[in-house]
Amino acid sequence: MKTFFLGAKAQRYKGSEVFTNRTKFVFSTFSFLFSLFSFAQQQDSTKVNSLDEVLVSAVRVTSKTPVSFSNMDKKEIKYRNLGQDIPVLMNYLPSVVTTSDAGNGVGYTGIRVRGSDATRVNVTINGIPYNDAESQGTFWVNMPDFASSVESLQLQRGVGTSTNGAGAFGASLNMLTDSYANKATGEISSSAGSFNTIKNTVKFSTGLLNDHFEIAGRLSAIKSQGYIDRASSDLKSYFLQGTYVGKTTLIKALVFGGTEKTYQSWNGIDGETLNTNRTFNSAGMYTDEAGNVRFYDNETDNYKQDHYQLHWSESISDKWSTNFALHYTKGKGYYENYKEDADMAEYNLDPVGSVTTTDLVRQKWLDNDFYGTTFSAKYVTEKLNVILGGGWNKYEGDHFGKVIWARYASQSELGDHYYDDFSTKTDGNIFAKANYQLTEKLSLYGDLQYRNVKYKANSAETGLVDDNFNFFNPKAGLNYEINQKSTLYFSYARANREPNRTDYEGGNVKPEKLNDFELGWRFNSEKFQLNSNVYYMAYKDQLILTGRLDDVGNPIRANTEKSYRLGLEVDATIALSDKFTLRPNFTLSSNKNVDLAVDGEYYGTTKIAYSPEVIAGNVIVFKPIEGLYLSLLQKYVGEQFMNNIELPSAKLADYFVNDFNVSYEIKPNSIFKSITITGMVNNIFDKKYVSNGYMWDIYPYYYPQAGTNFLVGLNLKF
Repeated sequence: MKTFFLGAKAQRYKGSEVFTNRTKFVFSTFSFLFSLFSFAQQQDSTKVNSLDEVLVSAVRVTSKTPVSFSNMDKKEIKYRNLGQDIPVLMNYLPSVVTTSDAGNGVGYTGIRVRGSDATRVNVTINGIPYNDAESQGTFWVNMPDFASSVESLQLQRGVGTSTNGAGAFGASLNMLTDSYANKATGEISSSAGSFNTIKNTVKFSTGLLNDHFEIAGRLSAIKSQGYIDRASSDLKSYFLQGTYVGKTTLIKALVFGGTEKTYQSWNGIDGETLNTNRTFNSAGMYTDEAGNVRFYDNETDNYKQDHYQLHWSESISDKWSTNFALHYTKGKGYYENYKEDADMAEYNLDPVGSVTTTDLVRQKWLDNDFYGTTFSAKYVTEKLNVILGGGWNKYEGDHFGKVIWARYASQSELGDHYYDDFSTKTDGNIFAKANYQLTEKLSLYGDLQYRNVKYKANSAETGLVDDNFNFFNPKAGLNYEINQKSTLYFSYARANREPNRTDYEGGNVKPEKLNDFELGWRFNSEKFQLNSNVYYMAYKDQLILTGRLDDVGNPIRANTEKSYRLGLEVDATIALSDKFTLRPNFTLSSNKNVDLAVDGEYYGTTKIAYSPEVIAGNVIVFKPIEGLYLSLLQKYVGEQFMNNIELPSAKLADYFVNDFNVSYEIKPNSIFKSITITGMVNNIFDKKYVSNGYMWDIYPYYYPQAGTNFLVGLNLKF
């Protein structure tokens, strides 16, 4: 049993084997880096694009684009970067709901935007796709402390602009990693807090050597026992980049990754346990031969993921610039379970006399490779801004299972596999987008994308899959500048997306379709900024939860013919004075399935699961003196259902949580450039709340979140 979107981590271990060696790809990548470097040394011009322009201009938008979006920069991230994961740091953005399996924001965390789960949020890192190709989810636990290497991020709500990777059905999140530094720097950060949470980070940069070269890196380690019993995390990560800066050239080679070992806390708890023992964790529980209840000490998830990226950006002229990237990701790992009274036949074990069941320990493995390229060219004149781009990516995944111990081992040998499955997925897209200034006040936006997806799989769960999808995704909009402070925009976007691996287990499934309409108003003055928009997202054949689960607890989805999301989003920044700032936001929405039928039973119009009608946030910042920031962060999430048929037992109660953040920066005259002391008290009023759950048929299970807890940190820069 897992959450409806976090359980995909366990799901992706299911299904295939055939290991493909990518050594040649890696070798050719770095050979290509050498050739690019040789070419770059010969360039002679006068301009280098900013890093934002270089790496993410093809997937990011500005206020000139009729798209709803929010930005977070490095400065805003650092105040709360004490070990909790990126979704938790984004919790106060409009229409965002976050959750944590362990209850304290460390380990497995997840995010929903406008009610859409992580499988429907397209995530890119420097324009490179990050979503898991098969499950379509994003596993932040594989990149611990990645926030320490993020320069900025942009969350586009709705379909957004064309991007690489999985189709955006609720939002797109693109992250830009650290820029290069002109001067040498060093940084040491440590934090500690509740549940024995400890984070240590070391960063460095050589600065630009000979005005051209920089090497920078980071090492991080995070440990936490978690709020939930035994929900421990042991996370390690690294980040290394080399940068060449020429007069018209920027070349960046990045290597980053992480390892994670988390004790499973996927199961959740039932309503009775929620009232009597809210930190209880059933994972690993079994009864030994003497009748004693015990917990297996290695009921863990173990995964290692390494990313390689190479970016070459060139400013050809004042009008033309290009970006080309190669990438490769290697992932390998398993999760381990103690299985009590397992059917021996399911594990290819012969009966031992009359014994047909046995206690055993199994591992479900995933060994995968993901590689490809992205590219774009940008043309800019006084009235016209055009971007042409695309990408091609391939995924190859081996899924296999091992029994590493059995009470009755029968004929098995160490290393035997009880299943072997293999899957491949290729994903290619090309797009063209343009902003054209029709008049002094009116601009036109257009965006056309063609995407081809081929997916093959062979497993007992999915059967033999060999699907080929061709998607055309047009987008268009108008941006009207009323005056220097006010802008109106309207946009239409079409999105199509393929089913994920688990969807094929539910039988015949169709791709989903979405028409997204956005109408917005932006107001920007010196002391007051306001963004507001109304959205209507009309779905055809949306894949919704049925209430059924597969053999590892993943929710099975099925197509519903018609559904929609209609909402109003408002966010503002209000400078009350030089010392006080307010940043409120709220979302009001109606999210409905129309004429819903599940397993032949008609339910009429119902609410879409995991889609609260009210989401609100607020950040109150007080700056009494230079360097001291005090913030009260507030989040309200309205009630929501955990299935689509509105069972009373499937309702999650609303909650209102307050956090307090303090940061004080000192700038000494010697030794250190800055000393920053940071503190975070989460849930200051000790609210007992549940942010997520799932339905096991008609029975609800919950993921309770921690009461009052704290983190404190010290950052030294030199």
